[in-house]
Amino acid sequence: MSLLNEYMKKEQLLKQLRDELQQLEQDQRLQGELEFKQKLENLMQEHNKSSAEVISILDPGAEQTGSRGGTSASAQSGGRRKRKLKIYRNPHNGEVVETRGGNQKTLKAWKEQYGNDTVEQWLERTE
Repeated sequence: MSLLNEYMKKEQLLKQLRDELQQLEQDQRLQGELEFKQKLENLMQEHNKSSAEVISILDPGAEQTGSRGGTSASAQSGGRRKRKLKIYRNPHNGEVVETRGGNQKTLKAWKEQYGNDTVEQWLERTE
């Protein structure tokens, strides 16, 4: 694609986005939401509260369960999120392996012996 064609295409997209933005600005629902947001920010400022404090007041369980946008307490403190537990069952001997990573000794031995694809088919569930 030539540079001129690319420029014209981007220009069309920009015009389309401007039109959509203009339609949104005229939407009464958006006006109501913007007004609510402004009033809420003013109220928070008046009472010297942050958005995190307001969330903890409105939903006290949010901090404990990590329901705030999928972030947990460990993720907020800079830690890693916990990996999912995978449970494998070897159909040849019935042995079960529960692991959170691929570096588990028995699982590695199975993968060497039977192949990665075969062992991945033995995955019973993920928690």
